Amino acid sequence: MRHQAEALAAKLPPLMVAADQVAATVAQGVHGRRRIGTGDSFWQFRPFVTGDAAARIDWRQSAKSDRAYVRDMEWEAAQTVCLWRDASPSMAWRSGRSLPEKRQRAELLLLALTSLLARAGEQIRLLGVDGRVFCGRSALDGVARALPGHGDGLPGRAVGVPRHASVVLIGDFLSPLAELRACVSRLAAVPASGHLVMVLDPAEVALPYDGRVRFRGLEGEAEAIVPRVEGVRQAYGAALVAQQAGLAAMCAAAGFGLIVHHTDHRPETALMALWTALDAGRAR
Repeated sequence: MRHQAEALAAKLPPLMVAADQVAATVAQGVHGRRRIGTGDSFWQFRPFVTGDAAARIDWRQSAKSDRAYVRDMEWEAAQTVCLWRDASPSMAWRSGRSLPEKRQRAELLLLALTSLLARAGEQIRLLGVDGRVFCGRSALDGVARALPGHGDGLPGRAVGVPRHASVVLIGDFLSPLAELRACVSRLAAVPASGHLVMVLDPAEVALPYDGRVRFRGLEGEAEAIVPRVEGVRQAYGAALVAQQAGLAAMCAAAGFGLIVHHTDHRPETALMALWTALDAGRAR
């Protein structure tokens, strides 16, 4: 147990560095999550327009030019974002040495999102962990060390999810649709808004094998021998499309978003899409 813990701890710093680099890349291409509102922090000066109260005019700034300027303050209502990544054995798989495991990519996206949220002043919680709230500069380190080493394929009860929080679930979501629907429904009933990031290996998408192949289950399933994989490729592709369509439909019904990410694509692409979706949800 001690050796396993030390091995896991040794992997955290490189993963955290990579997550911070991904977050920094995305942060350069998006605006912050700040909003005009009540607060003590100055945001910006802008020209006075019809409808603004005269009491909001900053006369000192206005005296520097021939226009009247209004002082905008920053809205300081921090949002709670609950994060979860699939830590089940089936996520510890990759089809080639040049690719990351699905679990590694899920953890990278979760930690990179943590870094972005911490920079924006948001509060972060981990589903399935105690009710600790992570925020500020120590959030990335705290979340990385609190990530559970193992877990089930889906989060359990929506305990600890505050009302109107945002929830981000990252996994392969290849569980039966009925189980996925029950999970999403529990979170939507809090109520909470959410986004699912479906992480897939490219081989899970294309099934690029030929001939006789033995498939081994990672979670206790019996082995399956397929004499001619090319003969089932079309049916397999149709089943995956149906799984994704069912997932998209249940997300739409619950007001959740769905992002599909392949591990041979750059993680910045998925993180940018996720961050944009979260920002749009907060604006609403």
